[in-house]
Amino acid sequence: MPSGKQSSGGRRRRWVAALGAAALGIVGGGAFACPAAAVPANVEFITICTPPPIAGIPNIEGPTTAKISVDNAAPKVGDTVNVTYEVVKPAAGNPVDIDLPANIMKPSGKVVLGGAQTGEIAVEGPRENAPVGGLEPFPGFKMTGSFTVTKAGDITLSPGNYNINTNYIMSLDTPCVVKTPPAPVSETVTATGGEDPGNPRTLALSAATGEPNAFVTGTLTGFTPGAPVTLAGWNGTSVTADKLTTTATAAGTQTMRVRIKDPATVGVVAFEGDTWDPAKGAGPQPYTLTTGGGGTTLDQNLKSSVKAGQLTMTQAGSTVQMSGVDFGQGGASTGALQQVTVKDFRGGPAGWSLTGKVTKFTGPGGAYIDADKLSWTPKCATKAGSPSVCAAGSAGPVGGQGATLAQTPNAALTGGEFTVDAGLSLNVPEFTAPGEYSAVLTLTLT
Repeated sequence: MPSGKQSSGGRRRRWVAALGAAALGIVGGGAFACPAAAVPANVEFITICTPPPIAGIPNIEGPTTAKISVDNAAPKVGDTVNVTYEVVKPAAGNPVDIDLPANIMKPSGKVVLGGAQTGEIAVEGPRENAPVGGLEPFPGFKMTGSFTVTKAGDITLSPGNYNINTNYIMSLDTPCVVKTPPAPVSETVTATGGEDPGNPRTLALSAATGEPNAFVTGTLTGFTPGAPVTLAGWNGTSVTADKLTTTATAAGTQTMRVRIKDPATVGVVAFEGDTWDPAKGAGPQPYTLTTGGGGTTLDQNLKSSVKAGQLTMTQAGSTVQMSGVDFGQGGASTGALQQVTVKDFRGGPAGWSLTGKVTKFTGPGGAYIDADKLSWTPKCATKAGSPSVCAAGSAGPVGGQGATLAQTPNAALTGGEFTVDAGLSLNVPEFTAPGEYSAVLTLTLT
């Protein structure tokens, strides 16, 4: 914790983080420069942005100029249209006379559809921005996304709400909303087709011939999501005894393997429901049973293994610099835990628990702040594909007795990769002696 002479620097850093994030909420922060001149698609609307509570300033209201552009203004039903939401002229600039660094701003938001097709498109941009000088205007930014055309006709696109995440000293969100939605229409696409799409179902086979009892793989597309689908042999007029039934995915696709052994099979079909219906099916695709040539066969048994690993953790750093507070006022000294990565490659039934405990904060001349004054707000994210799901511990005091930061439960099969974070807050008493205070937070993985 900074000394009494350093407290103004601590306040300066807090205002840089807080006011910088608040200003970003009303202007965005991509690395894209504003266009040299407005184009007819530009629209202006009023936004209301809510700065993070740490900023200590009220909501900010002002005009934003933005535009929506697409890569295909005349799509057909079923086409995917890529959309760019660009804030051309933000509502405000840097409100402080302190420079803000590059690459701290990441925007995300919504584009609102209207007319023939309604809904919202999620868009986001990269965490990229040039440095911004004190009291200088903020640059514009771009966010991208896409949508699938489902209806023919004129589809309007309007700017929607957006959010700016800033990662400078601490991670902060600044949501901005359209004051009087919807915002003006910036782009219109005219979709055609869709009146009579016909039968969209298709079937592709992995082979056109095979010996008796051989498997053939069928790849199905365009079927009704979640519908029962059957892959079956075809004798020229009806299905044969060779068939397999399962369920189409949420995307209307499926990959199935059926064994072909009925001598009557001369093709393969796929269909929804209990019986073959050309309106709800695909095929037939030709398939020929071969005699096999009468040769002899040999079998070889193949074996492999998967080796179990260990339960480990690493951290992004070993030092956390928390914000300063003023003598006589006290309050929250905040910071963020250095991110911890947990890798559970044991492959067994046991989950894991990550706990932490902290020593008291010692300062000059024997002064100290009790360990139970430190609280945290844990967060935990699970890498896609991991068998286990990470659960964050409860927000609250850490103390010398310790508290749970994150954990996974026991299960038949556990494991995966996880990232663990936490916001830290030290409640400093009002008249704590000025000076630097330090403590050790020990994390234990079991």
